[in-house]
Amino acid sequence: MTLTIRVMTWNVHGTFNLNPRFDIGAVSSIIRKWSPDIVGLQEIDSRGRSDNPFERLAGVVGAHNVDARSIVTADGDYGQVLLSKWPFIRAPTIVDVSYREREARRAISTCIQFPIGEVAVIATHLGLSIRERQEQARAIVNLIDAPRTIVLGDFNDWFWVKSVRRILAQRCPVRTRLRTFPSWCPVLRLDRIYTVRTGCIARAWTDPEARACSDHLPVIADVTFS
Repeated sequence: MTLTIRVMTWNVHGTFNLNPRFDIGAVSSIIRKWSPDIVGLQEIDSRGRSDNPFERLAGVVGAHNVDARSIVTADGDYGQVLLSKWPFIRAPTIVDVSYREREARRAISTCIQFPIGEVAVIATHLGLSIRERQEQARAIVNLIDAPRTIVLGDFNDWFWVKSVRRILAQRCPVRTRLRTFPSWCPVLRLDRIYTVRTGCIARAWTDPEARACSDHLPVIADVTFS
């Protein structure tokens, strides 16, 4: 029997810059429109806010969620979240993939119980320098040990030379190839969904309506495993 999973990844950084009041309702509406099974959101920022975006976004997809806060301050936090319609089989692990003195980076690693099978999921947001991304990509490859695995996030990967894609292809050769940045005129393929050889991306698309919320477009994909 074929297992189909709808996956979504979205860097909502622009939400805070293009829309300073951060209309969480608009972000949530776009997510709900596509009814994903799992969603990775990057650059959630609660600093200087009276509400808590981490908490307000936690239930958009379902009852299962985990966040990885790479910056924690008295004024609020900054990081990413993984939201799931289905339960985690094991407690998610927050992996520190920071590189030297560069900005702190995290990866969320877990296994999710879908109706007809288990799938390992890794959500991340990689750094801005080439060497940094290479080391972080190698760390992610070392996390991949399940026959059904999905890796998603903002990989900040746009160079052909020394690319993250080539490193991840050791274990995850199947990927989306959509232009997502900047959202108003997409040129760079920064945001991606990867899967291992046993997976297939049956369909992948972006949502132009997201331009009003972020400087990244979301990537949505139907991933199948047989």
